[in-house]
Amino acid sequence: MDMQRWKNSPEIKNAMIYLYGASGHGKVIADIVTAQGDTIGGFIDADTSKKVWQYNTYATLPSQFSNDDAIIISIGSNSIRKRLAAELAAYRFAKAIHPNAVVSSHSSVGVGTVIMAHVSVNADATVGTHCILNTNCSIDHDCVLENFVHISPNATLCGNVYVGEGIHVGAGAVIIQGKRIGKNVTIGAGAVVIRDVPDNAVVVGNPAKQIR
Repeated sequence: MDMQRWKNSPEIKNAMIYLYGASGHGKVIADIVTAQGDTIGGFIDADTSKKVWQYNTYATLPSQFSNDDAIIISIGSNSIRKRLAAELAAYRFAKAIHPNAVVSSHSSVGVGTVIMAHVSVNADATVGTHCILNTNCSIDHDCVLENFVHISPNATLCGNVYVGEGIHVGAGAVIIQGKRIGKNVTIGAGAVVIRDVPDNAVVVGNPAKQIR
């Protein structure tokens, strides 16, 4: 995966970032984009009545969108981000990393991913594309997060955890070291995961138990 932040690519130095989804989640990403020194071109949303501060909201990518501009999908649903990423695959995707996040130089972060304030991503962690690492979550050494994952605020992944595509880890949940979590899993808020979890499961509680 590309280790460089989007804004450091010299060929797109003066480009803009458009946020796909005018929502509360989009507001947070807009703050991060401006904090990392990039420029927002506007929001894309089917409901153009949605307004985020001073930015315009467009139903589709506007005519001024250039080949050097980029998109971040600012929608919390993993499945919707996956669908839109496929529909928009012809365009460039950016990433947004809050300046107050601590991201190891020995980790990798895929395009389209957003990392909120006070997140920790430690050495040799691998974060896929179009992921959300929400406020104060912790991704420890050697963890692997596949694409379209959402780690909620204050969740903790201990070392060597593998997280499959499309997983949602609830707020304050803990996954102990070395566990493997299958794709499309939902882990409830506050859960403590001490065993591997199969694909498509829902687990809750301390210790976490599968309920579906």
